[in-house]
Amino acid sequence: MIMRDSTTFEPRNRRLAVLKGGPGSERDVSLRSGASVASALRAAGAEVSEIELTGTDVEIPAGTELVFNLIHGTFGEDGRLQALLDGRGIPYTGEGTEESRIAFDKILTKQALQRAGVPTPRSEILRKGGRPTLPLPIVIKAPCQGSSVGVHLIHDAAAIDGAITDCLLHGDEVLVEELVQGRELTVGLLGEEVLPVVEIRPLAGFYDYTNKYTKGATEYLVPAPLTPAETEVVQAVALAAVKALGLNVYSRVDVLLGEGGPTVLEINTIPGMTETSLLPKAAAAYGLDFTQLCCRIAGLSLNARSA
Repeated sequence: MIMRDSTTFEPRNRRLAVLKGGPGSERDVSLRSGASVASALRAAGAEVSEIELTGTDVEIPAGTELVFNLIHGTFGEDGRLQALLDGRGIPYTGEGTEESRIAFDKILTKQALQRAGVPTPRSEILRKGGRPTLPLPIVIKAPCQGSSVGVHLIHDAAAIDGAITDCLLHGDEVLVEELVQGRELTVGLLGEEVLPVVEIRPLAGFYDYTNKYTKGATEYLVPAPLTPAETEVVQAVALAAVKALGLNVYSRVDVLLGEGGPTVLEINTIPGMTETSLLPKAAAAYGLDFTQLCCRIAGLSLNARSA
């Protein structure tokens, strides 16, 4: 299932820019990702400009050979920044404009997965005034937020209205899914190179924003303690998911492994890139250190931009 990709990138003496921050709810995480990547690239001999965004105005230094886009969530991950850079002819890391737009929207992602026959929880879409018809327990989500912002696990009908109200603060539509019980897994991909599966075990509650970014709140097992057959089917489902969305650079697929097998929850096209984030953890287990991971992402991205 695991394949080696020959795409390489040599950062020494290259002029690179790292975009971090941004206007969205994941700004703090983006700042950490950007700082980690910039540090690794400098240590590898690159000339790096760190650019902290607070809004959607972007100025890239003349002569920049590649922009590392570390803007998680709003603007950076939803296709808008990609469209801006495409319009200026500036190469950047990650997926293209349309692929990013679809992957960032959980509703569009789910529709693409369903068309391709990739297993994903049953769902429905609500607008203001709508009520869920799926039986409890359910998950109510804001479709265009990351880091589990706007995600509500509902076991009691009394919590439905508050969850919908919160999600509508982020947009006009709300995604409702059946709550699938199972092991929380995530699978990183570099092109079609499938990294070791990571199992996520929050010590309390579910894997929400607090558990993601509070040190010691969650246990991570890399590689996940799965049977070879389980590992193979989880990796196969993750690869099928990225193919369903036309992704070909790098991503991280969140999967639940229940009694009925794996089911895909969502896909992150700009996953966290601190040295303790999940994608780097998986890459390390695969034999790629953090700098090598950054270089692999750069090489895949340049290949995608020149295609």
